[in-house]
Amino acid sequence: MKKVCDFIARWMGLMVLLVAAFSLIVPESFIWIETKSINPMLGVIMFGMGLTLSAKDFRIVLSRPKDILIGCLAQFTVMPLLAFGLSWAFSLPKELALGVILVGCCPGGTASNVITYLAKGDLALSVGMTATSTLLAPILTPLLVWLMAGTMVHVDTLGMLLSIVYVVIAPIICGLFCQNYLPKLTKSVMPYLPAFSSIVIAFVVGIVVGHNADRLLLGGMVVVVVVIAHNLLGLLFGLLIGRALHLAKPKCVALSIEVGMQNSGLASSLAVMHFAAYPLATIPGAVFSVWHNISGALAAKLYTAHENG
Repeated sequence: MKKVCDFIARWMGLMVLLVAAFSLIVPESFIWIETKSINPMLGVIMFGMGLTLSAKDFRIVLSRPKDILIGCLAQFTVMPLLAFGLSWAFSLPKELALGVILVGCCPGGTASNVITYLAKGDLALSVGMTATSTLLAPILTPLLVWLMAGTMVHVDTLGMLLSIVYVVIAPIICGLFCQNYLPKLTKSVMPYLPAFSSIVIAFVVGIVVGHNADRLLLGGMVVVVVVIAHNLLGLLFGLLIGRALHLAKPKCVALSIEVGMQNSGLASSLAVMHFAAYPLATIPGAVFSVWHNISGALAAKLYTAHENG
Protein backbone atom coordinates (compact mmCIF):
# COMPACT_ATOMS: atom_id res chain seq x y z
CA MET A 1 0.00 0.00 0.00
CA LYS A 2 2.84 2.37 0.89
CA LYS A 3 4.47 1.75 -2.52
CA VAL A 4 1.21 2.69 -4.25
CA CYS A 5 0.98 5.88 -2.17
CA ASP A 6 4.60 6.78 -2.96
CA PHE A 7 3.89 6.24 -6.66
CA ILE A 8 0.81 8.52 -6.52
CA ALA A 9 2.71 11.26 -4.67
CA ARG A 10 5.67 11.07 -7.08
CA TRP A 11 3.46 11.37 -10.16
CA MET A 12 1.04 13.94 -8.73
CA GLY A 13 1.67 16.43 -11.55
CA LEU A 14 0.83 13.88 -14.25
CA MET A 15 -2.25 12.68 -12.34
CA VAL A 16 -3.59 16.22 -11.95
CA LEU A 17 -2.94 16.89 -15.66
CA LEU A 18 -4.80 13.72 -16.70
CA VAL A 19 -7.76 14.51 -14.43
CA ALA A 20 -7.92 18.07 -15.80
CA ALA A 21 -7.83 16.80 -19.41
CA PHE A 22 -10.48 14.16 -18.74
CA SER A 23 -12.70 16.70 -16.96
CA LEU A 24 -12.32 19.07 -19.91
CA ILE A 25 -13.26 16.39 -22.46
CA VAL A 26 -15.95 14.71 -20.33
CA PRO A 27 -17.16 17.46 -17.95
CA GLU A 28 -20.15 15.32 -16.91
CA SER A 29 -17.75 13.15 -14.93
CA PHE A 30 -17.29 15.96 -12.38
CA ILE A 31 -20.30 18.27 -12.83
CA TRP A 32 -22.35 16.11 -10.43
CA ILE A 33 -20.01 17.25 -7.62
CA GLU A 34 -21.07 20.72 -6.45
CA THR A 35 -18.45 23.48 -6.37
CA LYS A 36 -19.22 24.16 -2.69
CA SER A 37 -17.56 20.81 -1.92
CA ILE A 38 -14.20 22.40 -2.80
CA ASN A 39 -14.07 24.12 0.62
CA PRO A 40 -14.21 20.95 2.76
CA MET A 41 -11.78 19.25 0.37
CA LEU A 42 -9.31 22.09 0.81
CA GLY A 43 -9.91 21.88 4.57
CA VAL A 44 -8.92 18.20 4.48
CA ILE A 45 -5.64 19.10 2.74
CA MET A 46 -4.94 21.81 5.33
CA PHE A 47 -5.76 19.35 8.12
CA GLY A 48 -3.12 17.05 6.64
CA MET A 49 -0.67 19.95 6.62
CA GLY A 50 -1.41 20.48 10.34
CA LEU A 51 -0.60 16.83 10.99
CA THR A 52 2.82 17.26 9.39
CA LEU A 53 3.74 20.40 11.34
CA SER A 54 5.41 20.26 14.73
CA ALA A 55 6.85 22.53 17.40
CA LYS A 56 10.20 22.11 15.64
CA ASP A 57 8.82 23.87 12.53
CA PHE A 58 7.74 26.87 14.56
CA ARG A 59 11.10 26.94 16.34
CA ILE A 60 12.68 27.23 12.89
CA VAL A 61 10.59 30.37 12.31
CA LEU A 62 11.83 31.87 15.58
CA SER A 63 15.45 30.78 15.13
CA ARG A 64 15.70 32.00 11.50
CA PRO A 65 13.52 35.13 11.40
CA LYS A 66 15.63 36.83 8.70
CA ASP A 67 15.28 33.95 6.23
CA ILE A 68 11.55 33.60 6.89
CA LEU A 69 11.04 37.38 6.58
CA ILE A 70 12.85 37.45 3.21
CA GLY A 71 10.75 34.53 2.00
CA CYS A 72 7.40 35.98 3.08
CA LEU A 73 8.20 39.43 1.69
CA ALA A 74 9.08 37.83 -1.64
CA GLN A 75 5.96 35.65 -1.53
CA PHE A 76 3.54 38.51 -0.90
CA THR A 77 5.16 41.04 -3.25
CA VAL A 78 6.53 39.17 -6.28
CA MET A 79 3.48 37.01 -7.07
CA PRO A 80 0.78 39.68 -6.54
CA LEU A 81 2.73 42.23 -8.62
CA LEU A 82 3.39 39.66 -11.36
CA ALA A 83 -0.32 38.77 -11.38
CA PHE A 84 -1.32 42.41 -11.74
CA GLY A 85 1.33 43.11 -14.38
CA LEU A 86 0.51 40.05 -16.51
CA SER A 87 -3.23 40.76 -16.33
CA TRP A 88 -2.55 44.26 -17.63
CA ALA A 89 0.00 43.18 -20.26
CA PHE A 90 -2.35 40.56 -21.74
CA SER A 91 -5.45 42.79 -21.39
CA LEU A 92 -7.29 39.99 -19.60
CA PRO A 93 -11.06 40.33 -19.15
CA LYS A 94 -12.08 41.35 -15.63
CA GLU A 95 -13.10 37.82 -14.55
CA LEU A 96 -9.84 36.19 -15.64
CA ALA A 97 -7.71 39.03 -14.24
CA LEU A 98 -9.47 38.57 -10.90
CA GLY A 99 -8.65 34.85 -10.94
CA VAL A 100 -4.96 35.46 -11.74
CA ILE A 101 -4.77 38.08 -8.96
CA LEU A 102 -6.40 35.66 -6.49
CA VAL A 103 -3.70 33.09 -7.27
CA GLY A 104 -0.96 35.70 -6.88
CA CYS A 105 -2.22 36.89 -3.51
CA CYS A 106 -2.53 33.44 -1.91
CA PRO A 107 0.14 31.93 0.38
CA GLY A 108 2.60 29.25 -0.68
CA GLY A 109 1.26 25.81 -1.53
CA THR A 110 1.99 22.69 0.54
CA ALA A 111 3.33 20.92 -2.58
CA SER A 112 6.30 23.31 -2.47
CA ASN A 113 7.71 21.41 0.53
CA VAL A 114 7.76 18.13 -1.42
CA ILE A 115 9.33 19.80 -4.47
CA THR A 116 11.97 21.54 -2.29
CA TYR A 117 12.88 18.17 -0.78
CA LEU A 118 13.22 16.62 -4.26
CA ALA A 119 15.30 19.62 -5.42
CA LYS A 120 17.66 19.24 -2.41
CA GLY A 121 16.75 22.71 -1.20
CA ASP A 122 16.51 23.94 2.39
CA LEU A 123 13.45 21.94 3.48
CA ALA A 124 13.28 23.51 6.95
CA LEU A 125 13.15 26.98 5.37
CA SER A 126 10.47 25.85 2.92
CA VAL A 127 8.26 24.42 5.68
CA GLY A 128 8.79 27.52 7.83
CA MET A 129 7.87 29.82 4.93
CA THR A 130 4.75 27.82 4.03
CA ALA A 131 3.57 27.80 7.64
CA THR A 132 4.24 31.51 8.13
CA SER A 133 2.69 32.67 4.84
CA THR A 134 -0.36 30.49 5.55
CA LEU A 135 -0.78 32.04 9.01
CA LEU A 136 -0.42 35.54 7.50
CA ALA A 137 -2.87 34.79 4.68
CA PRO A 138 -6.11 35.72 6.53
CA ILE A 139 -4.84 39.32 6.72
CA LEU A 140 -2.59 39.72 3.69
CA THR A 141 -4.56 37.82 1.03
CA PRO A 142 -7.82 39.85 1.36
CA LEU A 143 -5.84 43.09 1.67
CA LEU A 144 -3.75 42.39 -1.44
CA VAL A 145 -6.78 41.28 -3.48
CA TRP A 146 -8.54 44.51 -2.47
CA LEU A 147 -5.49 46.60 -3.49
CA MET A 148 -5.02 44.78 -6.82
CA ALA A 149 -8.63 44.11 -7.86
CA GLY A 150 -10.71 46.51 -5.77
CA THR A 151 -11.17 48.88 -8.68
CA MET A 152 -12.53 46.05 -10.89
CA VAL A 153 -14.89 44.25 -8.51
CA HIS A 154 -16.27 44.58 -5.00
CA VAL A 155 -13.92 42.76 -2.60
CA ASP A 156 -15.37 41.62 0.74
CA THR A 157 -12.11 41.67 2.71
CA LEU A 158 -13.70 40.66 6.04
CA GLY A 159 -15.59 37.79 4.40
CA MET A 160 -12.40 36.56 2.74
CA LEU A 161 -10.52 36.79 6.03
CA LEU A 162 -13.15 34.62 7.77
CA SER A 163 -13.22 32.15 4.86
CA ILE A 164 -9.44 31.64 5.06
CA VAL A 165 -9.70 31.15 8.83
CA TYR A 166 -12.42 28.50 8.39
CA VAL A 167 -10.95 26.73 5.37
CA VAL A 168 -7.22 26.99 6.14
CA ILE A 169 -6.32 28.03 9.67
CA ALA A 170 -8.93 26.03 11.64
CA PRO A 171 -8.12 22.68 9.92
CA ILE A 172 -4.38 23.27 10.46
CA ILE A 173 -4.99 23.89 14.17
CA CYS A 174 -7.10 20.71 14.35
CA GLY A 175 -4.22 18.81 12.71
CA LEU A 176 -1.76 20.21 15.24
CA PHE A 177 -4.03 19.13 18.11
CA CYS A 178 -4.32 15.61 16.68
CA GLN A 179 -0.56 15.38 16.34
CA ASN A 180 -0.15 16.50 19.96
CA TYR A 181 -2.83 14.36 21.57
CA LEU A 182 -3.04 11.39 19.16
CA PRO A 183 0.62 10.88 18.22
CA LYS A 184 0.34 7.14 17.46
CA LEU A 185 -2.62 7.61 15.13
CA THR A 186 -0.91 10.57 13.45
CA LYS A 187 2.29 8.58 12.91
CA SER A 188 0.35 5.68 11.37
CA VAL A 189 -1.36 7.88 8.74
CA MET A 190 1.63 10.11 7.89
CA PRO A 191 3.05 7.87 5.10
CA TYR A 192 -0.28 8.06 3.25
CA LEU A 193 -0.88 11.82 3.52
CA PRO A 194 1.03 12.97 0.38
CA ALA A 195 -0.90 10.51 -1.81
CA PHE A 196 -4.23 11.37 -0.19
CA SER A 197 -3.59 15.11 -0.63
CA SER A 198 -2.61 14.52 -4.27
CA ILE A 199 -5.90 12.72 -4.95
CA VAL A 200 -7.93 15.47 -3.24
CA ILE A 201 -6.09 18.18 -5.24
CA ALA A 202 -6.85 16.25 -8.44
CA PHE A 203 -10.55 16.16 -7.50
CA VAL A 204 -10.58 19.90 -6.80
CA VAL A 205 -9.04 20.57 -10.22
CA GLY A 206 -11.51 18.18 -11.87
CA ILE A 207 -14.50 19.90 -10.27
CA VAL A 208 -13.38 23.41 -11.25
CA VAL A 209 -12.47 22.40 -14.82
CA GLY A 210 -15.64 20.35 -15.26
CA HIS A 211 -17.93 23.18 -14.18
CA ASN A 212 -16.13 25.65 -16.48
CA ALA A 213 -15.19 23.41 -19.42
CA ASP A 214 -17.09 25.43 -22.06
CA ARG A 215 -15.58 28.73 -20.94
CA LEU A 216 -12.11 27.22 -20.70
CA LEU A 217 -12.30 25.85 -24.24
CA LEU A 218 -13.44 29.22 -25.58
CA GLY A 219 -10.77 31.44 -24.05
CA GLY A 220 -8.43 29.02 -22.34
CA MET A 221 -5.22 29.51 -24.32
CA VAL A 222 -4.49 33.01 -23.06
CA VAL A 223 -5.15 31.86 -19.47
CA VAL A 224 -2.72 28.98 -19.87
CA VAL A 225 -0.02 31.32 -21.23
CA VAL A 226 -0.52 33.83 -18.38
CA VAL A 227 -0.54 31.12 -15.70
CA ILE A 228 2.63 29.49 -17.06
CA ALA A 229 4.36 32.90 -17.26
CA HIS A 230 3.19 33.76 -13.72
CA ASN A 231 4.60 30.54 -12.28
CA LEU A 232 7.89 30.52 -14.21
CA LEU A 233 8.59 34.18 -13.45
CA GLY A 234 7.84 33.49 -9.76
CA LEU A 235 10.36 30.62 -9.75
CA LEU A 236 12.93 32.84 -11.51
CA PHE A 237 12.45 35.91 -9.31
CA GLY A 238 12.60 33.79 -6.15
CA LEU A 239 15.96 32.41 -7.30
CA LEU A 240 17.29 35.84 -8.32
CA ILE A 241 16.29 37.39 -4.97
CA GLY A 242 18.15 34.62 -3.15
CA ARG A 243 21.25 35.13 -5.27
CA ALA A 244 21.10 38.92 -4.96
CA LEU A 245 21.12 38.48 -1.16
CA HIS A 246 24.03 36.01 -1.43
CA LEU A 247 22.08 33.17 0.18
CA ALA A 248 23.44 29.62 0.07
CA LYS A 249 22.23 27.50 -2.86
CA PRO A 250 19.80 25.33 -0.80
CA LYS A 251 18.14 28.53 0.48
CA CYS A 252 17.94 29.97 -3.06
CA VAL A 253 16.28 26.77 -4.26
CA ALA A 254 13.75 26.83 -1.39
CA LEU A 255 13.01 30.51 -2.00
CA SER A 256 12.54 29.95 -5.74
CA ILE A 257 10.10 27.06 -5.28
CA GLU A 258 8.24 28.66 -2.38
CA VAL A 259 7.66 31.91 -4.28
CA GLY A 260 6.68 30.21 -7.55
CA MET A 261 4.26 27.61 -6.14
CA GLN A 262 0.99 29.00 -4.77
CA ASN A 263 -1.96 27.59 -2.83
CA SER A 264 -4.02 27.73 -6.01
CA GLY A 265 -6.72 25.51 -4.50
CA LEU A 266 -7.42 28.30 -2.03
CA ALA A 267 -7.63 30.77 -4.93
CA SER A 268 -10.31 28.64 -6.64
CA SER A 269 -12.14 28.22 -3.35
CA LEU A 270 -12.18 31.98 -2.68
CA ALA A 271 -13.39 32.58 -6.25
CA VAL A 272 -16.30 30.18 -5.70
CA MET A 273 -17.20 31.61 -2.29
CA HIS A 274 -16.83 35.34 -2.89
CA PHE A 275 -16.95 35.93 -6.64
CA ALA A 276 -19.75 33.64 -7.82
CA ALA A 277 -20.88 36.41 -10.20
CA TYR A 278 -17.56 35.94 -12.06
CA PRO A 279 -17.37 32.18 -12.78
CA LEU A 280 -14.25 32.51 -14.97
CA ALA A 281 -12.32 33.65 -11.88
CA THR A 282 -12.03 29.99 -10.83
CA ILE A 283 -10.16 29.01 -14.01
CA PRO A 284 -6.64 30.45 -13.33
CA GLY A 285 -6.50 28.62 -9.99
CA ALA A 286 -7.39 25.32 -11.67
CA VAL A 287 -4.82 25.81 -14.45
CA PHE A 288 -2.18 26.85 -11.91
CA SER A 289 -2.90 23.70 -9.84
CA VAL A 290 -2.13 21.57 -12.88
CA TRP A 291 0.85 23.51 -14.18
CA HIS A 292 2.81 24.30 -11.00
CA ASN A 293 3.06 20.61 -10.10
CA ILE A 294 4.55 19.90 -13.53
CA SER A 295 6.91 22.90 -13.46
CA GLY A 296 7.86 22.15 -9.86
CA ALA A 297 8.89 18.60 -10.75
CA LEU A 298 10.88 19.91 -13.75
CA ALA A 299 12.53 22.59 -11.58
CA ALA A 300 13.54 19.94 -9.04
CA LYS A 301 15.20 17.88 -11.80
CA LEU A 302 16.93 21.00 -13.16
CA TYR A 303 18.29 22.05 -9.76
CA THR A 304 19.55 18.56 -8.91
CA ALA A 305 21.01 18.03 -12.40
CA HIS A 306 22.89 21.34 -12.13
CA GLU A 307 24.21 20.26 -8.73
CA ASN A 308 25.32 16.85 -10.00
CA GLY A 309 26.85 18.45 -13.07
